[in-house]
Amino acid sequence: MKSLWNDTEAAPFPGDLGLRVYTSRLLGCDKSLVLHGGGNTSVKITEKNLLGEAEALLYVKGSGWDLEFIEAAGFSPVRMEHLLRLAKLPQLSDPQMVNELRTHMTRASAPTPSVEAILHAILPHKYVDHTHADAVITVTNTAKGLERIREIYGDSVVVIPYVMPGFDLARLCAEEFAKQTGKNTIGMVLMNHGIFSFGETARQSYERMIELVTRAEDYLAKHKAWQLPAATEKPSPGPLRREMAELRRTLSATAGFPVIIAAHEDAASLAFARRADIATISQQGPATPDHVIRTKRVPMIGRDVKAYVEAYKKYFNEHAPKTKEPKTMLDPAPRVILDRDFGVITVGRSAKDAAITYDIYAHTLEIIQRATALGGWQALPAKDIFDVEYWDLEQAKLKGGGKPPVFAGEVALVTGAASGIGKACVDSLLARGAAVVGLDINHAITGLYSRSDYLGLVCDVTDEKRLAETLEKTARAFGGLDMLILNAGIFPPGCRIEALATAEWQKVLRINLDSNMVLMREAHALLKLAPQGGRAVVIGSKNVPAPGPGAAAYSASKAALNQLARVAALEWGADNIRINSLHPNAVFDTGIWTDEVLAARAKHYGLTVEQYKKNNVLKTEITSRDVAELAAEMCGPLFAKTTAAQVPVDGGNERVI
Repeated sequence: MKSLWNDTEAAPFPGDLGLRVYTSRLLGCDKSLVLHGGGNTSVKITEKNLLGEAEALLYVKGSGWDLEFIEAAGFSPVRMEHLLRLAKLPQLSDPQMVNELRTHMTRASAPTPSVEAILHAILPHKYVDHTHADAVITVTNTAKGLERIREIYGDSVVVIPYVMPGFDLARLCAEEFAKQTGKNTIGMVLMNHGIFSFGETARQSYERMIELVTRAEDYLAKHKAWQLPAATEKPSPGPLRREMAELRRTLSATAGFPVIIAAHEDAASLAFARRADIATISQQGPATPDHVIRTKRVPMIGRDVKAYVEAYKKYFNEHAPKTKEPKTMLDPAPRVILDRDFGVITVGRSAKDAAITYDIYAHTLEIIQRATALGGWQALPAKDIFDVEYWDLEQAKLKGGGKPPVFAGEVALVTGAASGIGKACVDSLLARGAAVVGLDINHAITGLYSRSDYLGLVCDVTDEKRLAETLEKTARAFGGLDMLILNAGIFPPGCRIEALATAEWQKVLRINLDSNMVLMREAHALLKLAPQGGRAVVIGSKNVPAPGPGAAAYSASKAALNQLARVAALEWGADNIRINSLHPNAVFDTGIWTDEVLAARAKHYGLTVEQYKKNNVLKTEITSRDVAELAAEMCGPLFAKTTAAQVPVDGGNERVI
């Protein structure tokens, strides 16, 4: 591991707090040190208060901030005098401790200070860094972990046995630090938890962290436990989308809400899931209890959800304290699944949650394998893991999340999604919390968004094989399908019937009708397994109820698609799938309506462009977003008891009315 300190890059970060921000980001950008909000840093600064009095403050990372992107505002200024007095109390509950931290900050708008604020305060150094370094965690999670840590570090670190983060840990560290510290002490190792470094400058504290972690990496390399064997495993061939959707449906029922499940079929994940000893090494616990909320105590092996749930209930009953106010069991659904076909499957309330869980477990599986190679993986006892999983402060976080978005844990697929109404549908569904797959023949679809809840796939909807492949990718990326928006289509140039070529007629029907029939047929099995029932919305046209001259192929294809949707409503109702149609008209913010075309059409009718845009009963302009918002609502609870509806989105058209 190398220091990333750069004088030029550090220059724009003036002052003690500025350099604290800079080195915190250096730590945060290395995922082998911290992951998704893990770790914390601090700096002790003396400032004058409003009364002009000098006051010693601890600026410590605040809750909710990620070290990789932290700003000065992400550090909470807490009065040092109060923290040191708290450290001398014989006992202090964690909720009381958090209250004391929050009420003794000098900035009311600051985030809640880290629960390790008291620990940072008692360490007699200006800068303190704390990470969950993979290499150190690997060594501590072995049968001879304590012995090996002392062998690696000697008297350069204070070693603390595992204690759950909070007040008790701070008290123990204060006692042990006073006993163990010496002239060579530059850090502190918390067994099964992480490592601290400290110094009088930001650079010194940061580079001591790099030095200490490098020693652990070198030790692992020396004992042939750092470099993992190259993995060459390949994913199981499809189709497996129905199996994935069935698993997701069962997990959603177990959790009590829809979930996203994502299959990670890279060679390393597959190799780990297919290890001969996987039933032993994967069932001891997480690399550090800090990860238990995201990963649960142990992953599920295979797809027997019922057996996993029974084991989780047993774990809860064995370790839950018998008190007057018993703890309520969390949903027993696993968050990580090891499967020979799919590799590592991660489960989340959202695609982002599932992605974070994988980021954590990808490091965990490396730690487990390295510890196994070092002499044997050994996690903390289940009781210690339970205490963190059901910690009052963690439960408060879970309860304080607010109401989830309406489509949280659900998956939507939109065709023709690179522009116009299709892109607007993607936006509306994402805004409501859905994970969205966008299909389009335009390659721009792949780069439409860069986020964990979006997957853009290039697809010619007239290619049956490609449609099946996209559904397979949808299931492996997010677990299944809940909502289908049939939007892709073409509107050919005007042509009277007597001049309409057979090839043009067939092309329009192939894109506007046949492709939708194929996609509906192939998607049915997934929609049928949607945890809250499947939904489909057909983007039709005003030409269905009111066709116009010169649009025979387009009008006929849209009318046939409308009829197909009506039949689907009759056939799919028993499968708890509802399908409705929207008939937009004069939506001008799409690719086919250039300024030139719009001006020409307005002139043809003797209108200005503005008049032409609002040439309807309500004299209002119809946008792609208007259509998309109604399409999204049709997939939501307001239309839960509606199927086979046809709703115009046209501002009122006299011919339709």
